[in-house]
Amino acid sequence: MAHQSDLIGKDIEAYLYAQEHKSFLRFITCGSVDDGKSTLIGRLLFDSKLIYEDQLKTLESDSRKMGTQGKEMDLALLVDGLAAEREQGITIDVAYRYFSTDKRKFIVADTPGHEQYTRNMATAASTADLAIILIDARLGVLTQTRRHSYIASLLGVRHIVVAINKMDLVEFSQQVFDEIEQDYRGVTESLGFSDILCIPISALDGDNVTSVSGRTGWYQGPALLPYLEEVDVAKEQSELPFRFPVQWVNRPDLNFRGFSGTIAGGSIKVGEEIIVIPSGKRSRIKSIVTYDGELEVACADQALTLTLEDELDISRGDVICAVASAADQSNQFAAHVLWMTEQELLPGRQYLLKTTNRTTPATVTELKYKVNVNNFDHEPGKSLELNEVGYCNVNLNQPIAFDSYEENRRTGSFILIDRLTNNTVGVGMLVFSLRRAKNVVWQEMAVDKSARAQLKHQKPCVLWFTGLSGSGKSTISNLVDKRLMDLGRHTYVLDGDNIRHGINKDLGFTDVDRVENIRRVGESAKLMVDAGLIVLVSFISPFISERRLARSLLEEDEFIEIYVNTPLEICEQRDRKGLYKKARSGEIKNFTGIDSRYEEPEQAEIEIKTSDCTAEEAAMEIVDYLDSKGYLTF
Repeated sequence: MAHQSDLIGKDIEAYLYAQEHKSFLRFITCGSVDDGKSTLIGRLLFDSKLIYEDQLKTLESDSRKMGTQGKEMDLALLVDGLAAEREQGITIDVAYRYFSTDKRKFIVADTPGHEQYTRNMATAASTADLAIILIDARLGVLTQTRRHSYIASLLGVRHIVVAINKMDLVEFSQQVFDEIEQDYRGVTESLGFSDILCIPISALDGDNVTSVSGRTGWYQGPALLPYLEEVDVAKEQSELPFRFPVQWVNRPDLNFRGFSGTIAGGSIKVGEEIIVIPSGKRSRIKSIVTYDGELEVACADQALTLTLEDELDISRGDVICAVASAADQSNQFAAHVLWMTEQELLPGRQYLLKTTNRTTPATVTELKYKVNVNNFDHEPGKSLELNEVGYCNVNLNQPIAFDSYEENRRTGSFILIDRLTNNTVGVGMLVFSLRRAKNVVWQEMAVDKSARAQLKHQKPCVLWFTGLSGSGKSTISNLVDKRLMDLGRHTYVLDGDNIRHGINKDLGFTDVDRVENIRRVGESAKLMVDAGLIVLVSFISPFISERRLARSLLEEDEFIEIYVNTPLEICEQRDRKGLYKKARSGEIKNFTGIDSRYEEPEQAEIEIKTSDCTAEEAAMEIVDYLDSKGYLTF
């Protein structure tokens, strides 16, 4: 909602010009449960006379029905819009509100205080210029205060207002205020905030919200709203190196070719020299085109189209930079990752990594440590659970243009997407490129896979046998191997039990270890296919993601998934090693089919139902498939 300026009635054009050229601030409110975040935003809007009459009437009605302030209006209901929020008196989702005063425009995000909704708070903080951390004056600095402060710091928020709320309940005690301020500054000393302002407030009564209160005569600082109107955050974006991630090529007709997107940092002017990453091609800005006409200069956050003096091959995924400070490129990074889903992060599993304008397969290769966001300690760990933060090494299938997150929040950030569900599962902040990414290159060989396959008179491939323990995978693969040897074919068998005596002997049976187990086997099988062999891989390989990763390592027709489909009860009857019995009794943990899940193949090339055929018949079916598809000749 806009500020009610006197210019509206006097000079509408002057009013519109003033609105268009106001500065802009995005900020969030965060802190522990029931610290008064929603009430504070409601008070800001109410005292600034930024509420329409119909909203006010609705608020009065809602306050009588579900308010928490007796006969008084419950201002928190202005932003707690979900039914569950109003019923429970808490914030669950992020509530965004736009408003403006005569000095500045604002977007405020009211974030939840519950630990289980930390990911919602992080989402809002990722675009915020400033954070208001609320602290209940009766309770002081709490665990959630620390957590939200750390996440705000991690996500690049550098300006902090500590709103020490409910001062009316401690009789506006300066001693209480000073102790909380000292405690908070001590806790956050290592977080790198540019400035911290502590304000004693009563959101319920409005003390020090829009104007300085007479009940805090000992406080010499500004009220909250005047400070928000004056704090300077604009120069931080304009001082960054110029970054323009290309979103699409704008070609409305034969006479115009431009590159559209939003400036992610810095500024650019007509005639300035630029460089395109990754091609390294150079040119100069011919024009800066917007919906409202052409500009001579453009700066951060402006959506526009650039035209160049030269015809360059540029497409979505490229980044246009200033020549003097071009973005770096890499495919391996150290990064902080905040995990946002209940299904844990598993190092070795392949995800999709999405930046401002590019999406590429990526793998978290190593979790260096987890950050205890309650005390900022670094702790060992093999995986990340919901709302946990980890410091990881990330490997991408292809290089991307990037800046560190500390240098540029937009070109230094990414999200991780689950390849099966397409859900966003994590957010990441790039720290730096791993140097080896620039030094390790692929060595081309004189003798290639085709030459080796021709020598062996066969088409190399991987036969990937998957199924429960006891399903018959190893028995069938051994029979297939024997039959192929009889036909003079060149093969090799990678069996799950045997591999664990060698290259995978350091791995256990947790989900994390299972993922790494399959990753190593997939890479080994790829090398053997390159040698021209038919490779028989017999592993439970319970997860679709890892089987899909193994498939992605090979060419389209080189991976043949064979699902040995045997019911669990039959597998238990065949349990010659007694493994199922031990798993049922609790002697073996994380046993597939008992206390660890098995994900059936979605579309295997071959499905063997061992309840309908013998192992010999199954083996013959597989060999016949290979013969009919041309794998046994070259």
